[in-house]
Amino acid sequence: MRSQVRFIRRGKAVELSGAEARMTLLDWLRLRDAAVGTKEGCAEGDCGACTVILARSKNGRVVHEPVNACILLAGQADGAEVLTVEDLTPAGAELHPVQDAMLRLHGSQCGFCTPGIVMSLAAMHRESPRPVSRQAVCNQLAGNLCRCTGYRPIIEAALQACSAPQPEVPASRVAALTTLQDGAPIFAGDDAAFFAAPRTEAELADLLARYPDALIVAGSTDAGLWLTKALIEAPRVIWLARVEGLDRIERTSNAISIGATATLADAARELGALAPDLAEIIRRFGSTQVRASATVGGNIANASPIGDLAPCLIALGASLELGVGGSTRTLQLEDFFIAYKKQDRRPGEIVRRIAVQVPDATTRFRAYKITKRMDEDISAVLGAFAFHMDGRRIASARVAFGGMAGIPARARATEHALANIDLDTPATWPPALDCLAAEFKPLSDHRASAEYRILVARNLLHKALLEIAGAPLSSTRIVSQMEAAHAGE
Repeated sequence: MRSQVRFIRRGKAVELSGAEARMTLLDWLRLRDAAVGTKEGCAEGDCGACTVILARSKNGRVVHEPVNACILLAGQADGAEVLTVEDLTPAGAELHPVQDAMLRLHGSQCGFCTPGIVMSLAAMHRESPRPVSRQAVCNQLAGNLCRCTGYRPIIEAALQACSAPQPEVPASRVAALTTLQDGAPIFAGDDAAFFAAPRTEAELADLLARYPDALIVAGSTDAGLWLTKALIEAPRVIWLARVEGLDRIERTSNAISIGATATLADAARELGALAPDLAEIIRRFGSTQVRASATVGGNIANASPIGDLAPCLIALGASLELGVGGSTRTLQLEDFFIAYKKQDRRPGEIVRRIAVQVPDATTRFRAYKITKRMDEDISAVLGAFAFHMDGRRIASARVAFGGMAGIPARARATEHALANIDLDTPATWPPALDCLAAEFKPLSDHRASAEYRILVARNLLHKALLEIAGAPLSSTRIVSQMEAAHAGE
């Protein structure tokens, strides 16, 4: 067992223990490392001013991922190289291509957000296939706010900088990262306060039994806010990301099984292959920085009533495996959610895996996320619909919503009313559409009123029916790029 967190910083190995491992990575960089180019803006992973790059060895190659240092714990950098804006241009060297393009094309104005923007684009410069499209740049920058609204020159700088070939990762860096992969569990601290990262499920089970009050962290994209916004005390932290096999993604001809600690970035391809609309939901899931850290299991275990994945996976009939080690059980995803922030999760259990059946040829899936802005925003309402067709007749349906109750929930009466509807007879649709108003009693909050949510939910179901009946997506969606994705249906 190792008593320190280890990562590489400016070419040297860094070891942290105790309270330093539980600091946010941003606080450690600014307060301990004096890397003040990285800024604190929102302190909740929204604005991107704190963006840094974590370089890790994954599947035989070094991967550079931008992350929000303001909500990531310093201990979560274990095994990585931490790169900040100060590292892009060594003393006496030429500017990094992103910095050079930003300078020449006037992409920086006040400069506060610029370091985070540069780091996001530096990750893209390193990782993205060529040529880089404008849409890809916009996707990359969805998690970086420019308060001076200078997006046009920033995008132009990105397109120019990222047109050059990716540089090779020096062998010395590869070797240094490889030496960090020692496979040892971490327990940095003592019984009263620690940062722990077990390597096996048996070690995890032991920690959960000994410290039932510990804060369990996977990606920290939500737990980080408990620390920076709710200001909770969390002297004991258990990080799940090093548990072997818990991030494994497996696919068969008819199902996908996703380990709980698989990140959204790693799971995006397999989940997105299930349906074009699910791929679009994942594209709009937080930001590049959030998807690099956030986990599939964390999004489910958090049990947020407005989480993006749960309604989609419920509509697709997903199931959960709960437990740890040899003691596991399975239940349907919709049965996991009992009440607001209350789940069917017994002491010592974690969400271990999520299983989803691949939709068959008779299934038509639609999902729509309604927000106040297109990218990097929390849902007011998310509706997901899986229609199982018998020719032009709906044989059965699964309908799930987020934002309509204290939990992600199925609309079972509406599902019953949808059965046997003829798509060629729209006059038979209103009874099913009218069911939703009676099924849910949503709250009014700063995102939407209850009346708005009920109306939107009805309209989303109507839109889904129109689309599977044959209406062109150009007539039902503002973003018409999805039309090509659905062309094969």
